[in-house]
Amino acid sequence: MFAGISLQWVDQDTPRGMGGNAYQRELASNGPYQFFAAFRNNELDYQQFYATLPDAQVAGQMRQELAEPDSQFTGNDPLDIRRSINNPGTPRTPNIVLVTIESLSAKHLGSNGDTRNLTPNLDALRKQGLYFNNFYATGTRTDRGLEAITLSIPPTPGRSVVKRVGRESGFASLGQQLAHVGYDSVFVYGGRGYFDNMNAFFSGNGYRVVDQSSVKEEDIHFKNAWGMADEDLYRQALNLADADFAAKKPFLLQLMTTSNHRPYTYPEGRIDIPSGNGRDGAVKYTDYAIGKFLADARQKPWFDNTIFVFVADHTAGSAGKEDLPIDNYAIPLFIYAPKLIQPAEISRLASQIDLAPTLLGLLNLDYQSTFFGRNLFLDTSLPPRVVVGNYQHLGLFDGNNLAILSPRQGLRRHDNALGESVESKATSDDPLITRAIAYYQVASYGFKHKLLGWKPENAKP
Repeated sequence: MFAGISLQWVDQDTPRGMGGNAYQRELASNGPYQFFAAFRNNELDYQQFYATLPDAQVAGQMRQELAEPDSQFTGNDPLDIRRSINNPGTPRTPNIVLVTIESLSAKHLGSNGDTRNLTPNLDALRKQGLYFNNFYATGTRTDRGLEAITLSIPPTPGRSVVKRVGRESGFASLGQQLAHVGYDSVFVYGGRGYFDNMNAFFSGNGYRVVDQSSVKEEDIHFKNAWGMADEDLYRQALNLADADFAAKKPFLLQLMTTSNHRPYTYPEGRIDIPSGNGRDGAVKYTDYAIGKFLADARQKPWFDNTIFVFVADHTAGSAGKEDLPIDNYAIPLFIYAPKLIQPAEISRLASQIDLAPTLLGLLNLDYQSTFFGRNLFLDTSLPPRVVVGNYQHLGLFDGNNLAILSPRQGLRRHDNALGESVESKATSDDPLITRAIAYYQVASYGFKHKLLGWKPENAKP
């Protein structure tokens, strides 16, 4: 949503049971100037509006949360999560094609019980690669998904880092880490990258950008208001991969699709649902385009040394009876590389913030991390968690129960969050609440005090 209608944006997320502009009144009670400043800056100051704990306590909690094998904290500030990651094994440089799919809920998959046969290609892919069946988005918008996947950061209150104009650059992103070791890191978007400030975000964090405006009109066979059809996007990706392979340069192609979005239009003749007839057709076309892309990629000389990742930016809808309906954040994650990775189904609780460290772990790459995520291939005893949010409300889900932090220091928990959830008020000494506060307090502090920045002079351990 645009800044000019920020008050309408607030209303859309008003806590249930409160009328009209309740959230505006909540924040205004902390001072009208602070309220308007929060929206002018596209963020809400965590220290001002949310529950906090002593720095020493949250620092200790985050060190427990991120205490993976072969990692060592290196920051001088107790709230700095920067650490040296020393992955075992010989470093390798496979190509990575990371496709972020617009609005694909896990429940859309036929292999998850949907009977409409909308995802035959993804259902087949599930058996051919790694599939994470307990995986969650951090938010409800595309920019939140891109933020989490690229920066491995929780959804701090207010708008995402992607949309914080003037403060969206200079982070130790996935693309920056790979560019530092010789990769061509490219963000490839089916639409125009000025939308949601994507161009500034990605170009300021180690990527070069290829979007609709970079593509010749004759190379776009179908487009709508959101951008080119997924088939055209994948054609561009194939061309970029071919060029990097010819130049003997490993590549990270981070794609963002657009076809599974209103008005749900796509090229005719691809699937058995006419264009423009709703989300079912858009999901099925999205799946069709993925199948065609992989079929084309299998003919390429770079295919055998390429890791393909397919993950959603968010689900098709996050509305529910609760402020953070956790089941409406469930998304699919596929990692496919038949010559490099054995197929498996993984049930470990995880989220988008875990993707970047997991991919760098697959490469056995040593690096300096500012990531809040975990390498999902490490066998650890760390307590499970995912972090979710919706601009105002910030959550931490441990696989059973959900902690929710709200403005004006509100603390709640939902027990049995995936079932008949029971809400109760909570206090900061509740261990689940403590964990949630630690993630968001430290992430917000890190952003504010520039502790999450890229430091090329000591990028390697």
